[in-house]
Amino acid sequence: MALVAVGIIAVVAISFPLQEHSSTLAQGLPAGSNANKIAVASSKNSTSMPIPNSEYVNSTSPSGVMYTAKFECGSIFAGEGPLRPGHYDTDVSMFNKERSESTIFWNVVVNNGPSSNAMLIHLSAENATSITCQDIRQVLGDYNENFLEGFVIMNVPFDSVLQSSKGIVVSNGNYDSNPLEVQVFYTANALDTLPREVVVDKIAFYIIQDGTGKIPANMMRQTLDISIPSTLNELSNTQDRVKQVLAKQYNLTSDDLPKVVVRIQNINVGVGVLIDDHAISLSTVRPQLTP
Repeated sequence: MALVAVGIIAVVAISFPLQEHSSTLAQGLPAGSNANKIAVASSKNSTSMPIPNSEYVNSTSPSGVMYTAKFECGSIFAGEGPLRPGHYDTDVSMFNKERSESTIFWNVVVNNGPSSNAMLIHLSAENATSITCQDIRQVLGDYNENFLEGFVIMNVPFDSVLQSSKGIVVSNGNYDSNPLEVQVFYTANALDTLPREVVVDKIAFYIIQDGTGKIPANMMRQTLDISIPSTLNELSNTQDRVKQVLAKQYNLTSDDLPKVVVRIQNINVGVGVLIDDHAISLSTVRPQLTP
């Protein structure tokens, strides 16, 4: 990936894949290409702009600002990493605090893995956009559900050379060292489904007879109760449902179940809520000046 940086005349090819926040892919041109121009191509037309001459570049001042944000995307199903099993998502939000359009290059670096090409965003004045796990997987070409972690690198150049609205190099001597508000929102959920209300049946019952000898004697003819998710609009045998619970708890086989006799005392219907094993956090990214 070749970008325009201080003291370096580089060649950058730009193409425009479909992105929700109008990102543009920036890649290095092949050897032998014209090194005096930057090619900017879109699905509608193709234009070119001259690359800045060396006199535009002041080597004593920074060329831009860089923001680095950590991301966690995907699911962990076992104890293979420092994170507990769960489902992780990341949203990197950017707000352009300037009163003019900002040019943002961003790319992805995966831990112990590949790096993506640079994407280009033109963010209008006082507007916001975000980079999500879906965007990260798209630039990496990784559409699996496997777990990914790494960093999103965002660069904001002070000299705007690729803004089509300007068409020329705009050298900014009075630069803002923090032109963007960048915040990262993390979520983690250890549940397969989102928390929700569920209807449950609370069943009170007696164990009248146990021909297996597997159920403790002190459980016999005592008032017992269990709570089972209700099977709405479905016919079911309540005694069989109770026996299935007893079978799991006392290792009863299918041959053992006829030897157990239970009596239902009463059934109450209630509403329960699944435990929410969900965590969220917010982090503000500090900028760094780039040489």
